Amino acid sequence: MENKKKIWLSSPTMHGEEQEFVKEAFVTNWVAPLGPNVNSFEEEIAAYEGIGHAAALSGGTAAIHMAVILAGIRPGDVVFCQDLTFSASCNPVCYQYATPVFIDSEKDTWNMSPAALRAAFEKYPHPKAVIVVDLYGTPAKLDEIKSICTEHGVPLIEDAAEALGSVYKGKKCGTYGRYGILSFNGNKIITSSGGGMFISDDEEAVRKVRFLSTQARDPAPYYQHSEIGYNYRMSNVVAGIGRGQLLHLDEHVRKKQMIRERYREAFADLSGISLNPVPQDDPESTSYANCWLTCICFDRKLRFDPLKLFSALQEENIESRPIWKPMHLQPVFADCDFIKDPAEELIVNGGEDSVSEAIFDTGLCLPSDIKNTDEDMERIIEVVRKVTG
Repeated sequence: MENKKKIWLSSPTMHGEEQEFVKEAFVTNWVAPLGPNVNSFEEEIAAYEGIGHAAALSGGTAAIHMAVILAGIRPGDVVFCQDLTFSASCNPVCYQYATPVFIDSEKDTWNMSPAALRAAFEKYPHPKAVIVVDLYGTPAKLDEIKSICTEHGVPLIEDAAEALGSVYKGKKCGTYGRYGILSFNGNKIITSSGGGMFISDDEEAVRKVRFLSTQARDPAPYYQHSEIGYNYRMSNVVAGIGRGQLLHLDEHVRKKQMIRERYREAFADLSGISLNPVPQDDPESTSYANCWLTCICFDRKLRFDPLKLFSALQEENIESRPIWKPMHLQPVFADCDFIKDPAEELIVNGGEDSVSEAIFDTGLCLPSDIKNTDEDMERIIEVVRKVTG
């Protein structure tokens, strides 16, 4: 392994323009939080997303926390959260001492099941909010989920941290909820080395986020605070990196999609093996995923442990990652309720498991770095076929 090139799961890809924006920040001495790059990055993201306003923050988690606060979530409130996701999607609910209730996935998108969401409303009629996730860049069934939320008068928060560049029925992911979340973490489809964005058509909400995320300082000549604030704003240097990256977002999306297509072709003849679902598999679809990470999934009948492939790739100096472990299986959330998808109950292992558990047990994230060469892809594919064929 020592002599073999490292193949990454999804590492940053820089182009050069980033340095020009950062250089400008240094030349003008705008290196502290806020500044021209922050203002422009917000405007450029809002224009790209086709939404009214954006607030640049220190991370996607900070953006979710702001959304949770603006939704009025307080101690003891119930919030419906997606079960199959990274913990950052639901941790801010706990920051507010509220109670997450986890909602199962459905197999069409791996995202929040509308049927399970309806069941959750029957059990908990008055949740404070719903947080849906576009997992691995695949849009959830956002129209159905939004309709259910509207029916019950509950705000929808869309965590599109993994889905920048994805489209659902003609609209960019992140724009379906009252509040949307984007992330520019180091492994995302574009990165600012860190950082995130709160987006909304509600101008007052975005203004409030900017206020709260700069320590909630009142308009006074001295430091006065009438509310609890947070140090969540993005720096002008970080925003400069993001601006340079945004120029290449569509290019990154195309390359990610090409990686998935290469895997699809390579494994088409392997029985019982599939990839995570994307809407563009349907030629009539007006939606598409950015294919941030391509995941391989093994039919339960194969009785194949994905960690076997994980180890085999690791031995070849190739990075992969297990599917997100469902939140209801996390020790920290052991006391939280979980609502299974009733529509899938008889399909998944005789009803013994949930959909999210079945995906976790049978899937693995494959290397999806856009800098992978043809030789890199062949190395990955060779290991997969050798171990699973």
